[in-house]
Amino acid sequence: MQFKTKPELAIDMIKRAVADELPPGVVLTDSAYGTNTWFREQIRQLNLHYAVAVDRTLKVWCLDAIKRRSGDALSIADVAAQLPRKAFRRCTWRIGTKQPLRARFARLRVVPFHDDGIVPAEREDVWLVIEWPDGEPAPTKFYLSSLPRKTSLRRLVRTIKDRWRVERTYEDLKGELGLDHYEGRRFPGWHHHISVVLCCYAFIIAERARRFPPSARWSTEALPLPLAA
Repeated sequence: MQFKTKPELAIDMIKRAVADELPPGVVLTDSAYGTNTWFREQIRQLNLHYAVAVDRTLKVWCLDAIKRRSGDALSIADVAAQLPRKAFRRCTWRIGTKQPLRARFARLRVVPFHDDGIVPAEREDVWLVIEWPDGEPAPTKFYLSSLPRKTSLRRLVRTIKDRWRVERTYEDLKGELGLDHYEGRRFPGWHHHISVVLCCYAFIIAERARRFPPSARWSTEALPLPLAA
């Protein structure tokens, strides 16, 4: 069996999903995957969009209004430090259990820096989204997204934050249905265990939706893209 890194395993699964003609969505990941240049390029080669967290040390070229590079490549943290406070806008992405979840965000078009011999002019420019949580002295979270230039800040933020739903699903699967309780040593048993857990979870979600139908209060334009991977 050939060794593969987590990004390589993830790309294999996404390719399988594309080959099976599953409805395409936006790929959402944490910085362990998002900082990986090869991973992002593979996503785009599959004609999918991504909205991924990245490490603050990742370097980018900033672009002006007519897509010209300005200055040398800088780390994302340095780019954020140069932005004025007025560049950040407050945005609410979800109603939490106690209060609305909101923070200040700034966005700008950038070209990711990577020393692979490809000239910057041939690289795709993407959104850099910078999050400045309340109570923090400086921005602390950074994201790259290949969503179109016309995408609004609100939609960018809500798409990025939709990764919470995936994390919430894993917490429910492990905490309520025993996803991580399997202690066997054979793949058939593991596959059986996972299949049963997923079926139980699907039943619970269906019953929850039947008893508490999703609210139609939000318009479809205001929501992030309906599907995320």
